[in-house]
Amino acid sequence: MIDFYLNGKRQRLEGVSADTSILELLREQLGQTGTKEGCATGDCGACTVAIGEADAGGEIRYHSANACVTPAHQLSGCHLVTVEGLADDERLHPAQAAMVECHGSQCGFCTPGIVMSLFTLYEDQQKHPAPLTQQRLEGVLGGNLCRCTGYRPIRDAALTMQDHPKATPAWAADASLGTNVAALAKDVGSNEGHTDNRHADIGKAPGYAMPRDIASLRELKAKRPEARLVAGGTDLWLETTQQVKDFTDIIDVRRVAELTAIEEVDTGWWIGASVTLTRLMPLLAEPYPAFEHMMHRFAGSQIRNRATLGGNIANASPIGDTPPTLLALDARLRLDGPRGSRELPLEDFFLDYKKIAMDADEFIAAVFLPRPAAGQQLKVWKLSKRREDDISAVLGAFSWRLEDGAMRDVRLAFGGMAAIPRRAPTAEAALEGSRPDAAAFAHARAALAKELTPMSDMRGSADYRTLAAGNLLERLRLMIDAESRSASNDSHGLNSSHNNNTATKVTLDAYAH
Repeated sequence: MIDFYLNGKRQRLEGVSADTSILELLREQLGQTGTKEGCATGDCGACTVAIGEADAGGEIRYHSANACVTPAHQLSGCHLVTVEGLADDERLHPAQAAMVECHGSQCGFCTPGIVMSLFTLYEDQQKHPAPLTQQRLEGVLGGNLCRCTGYRPIRDAALTMQDHPKATPAWAADASLGTNVAALAKDVGSNEGHTDNRHADIGKAPGYAMPRDIASLRELKAKRPEARLVAGGTDLWLETTQQVKDFTDIIDVRRVAELTAIEEVDTGWWIGASVTLTRLMPLLAEPYPAFEHMMHRFAGSQIRNRATLGGNIANASPIGDTPPTLLALDARLRLDGPRGSRELPLEDFFLDYKKIAMDADEFIAAVFLPRPAAGQQLKVWKLSKRREDDISAVLGAFSWRLEDGAMRDVRLAFGGMAAIPRRAPTAEAALEGSRPDAAAFAHARAALAKELTPMSDMRGSADYRTLAAGNLLERLRLMIDAESRSASNDSHGLNSSHNNNTATKVTLDAYAH
């Protein structure tokens, strides 16, 4: 049974198959056709909906999600808002009214998704007012790709929403809704994940289990080692929408308490495998700003709101964005299962294309992110056809520190350059202990060209990728040189707004992420 609220009205649905998406549930079973199917891959944003979850105080907080790749059973204990639920009788929601006033809609097919992204922005603004900067608008709307009318009308709508009268649909006026959703989530949680018949069936379906703690997850994996694990579903669900596969055995790990925790220790952070990328980003901002900045280019906000760090690693894609960066930072994994837990370096986890060092009954429990060492620096560059909401052609993540003018602890990691995300040890050795000069980097680029063998595909040829990866190393050299010159000028009191070295540094910093 899936027990949730839809636009303020409680829904209790039985017999929903394990592989049903929210989009299918809305259009085919509930007759709510305002939400559209565009790409069915989580790219275009036409199917965007808002999922509300109650916090400890009973206040509902909404985030955008792609309905086409979100499992319907994950709605249990939530409040789902669709475009049908925004207006107050004849009065449009400010997001809708602003889109009309600014002529932000043309054919209308993508409009519901854009409106729902604006709705989540509006809700966030009501609770946490903040300037609507260009970066923030891009972050909110980056996952809505279809813009028949161009960018400006939609941007204008976002900027003027607050000028329109507030609409209060019946569900928004219901003061008890937050309390009801919180109580429902608690009820769902108390009945999920059990494998016997002593518990109610809320949140359960044939072939679909939703454990709430790691002990229940271990028990399920012991009995069903071949079951597919789902957290965000942003990649797994493509097997249903693109390959027309049926999922008959699903274990949902999104609510496993231990997998959603972030534990800070003296040497770093253990990040639960089910921590979403949106939740991860603020943690990265201080120790690794380059990592955090790159995450803004990881898909769109709808995907980041649901996708998890563990899922991006377990997917074992050679063009995933987080694995190369984590490799450059010497991250480790904690694997768990019925036979207990074990740790291994992330570098040892990827074996071959889509092959990983994890047994069928195991799962990723947490990822260890070390604190940066004294003087450690990190640069991450992603090359893709679009700046936002696109998959990498090549991603380079570089970590190092300078000691007496020489490079130490050099880590060069790449995505898109082999069958797995991997480091380039021969190129690292060419730089380790060397001064960051043209000769050392020339040796590193030559080594890189020999030790990595990229493939050709729709995102780039093998020759392009080899050239691009080498150019990223040259960019790294130029940046280190510019920063060194700038620091030298500062120490001699020579730096000013007119200094050419400062200008070079600013230009390079624009490409640092």
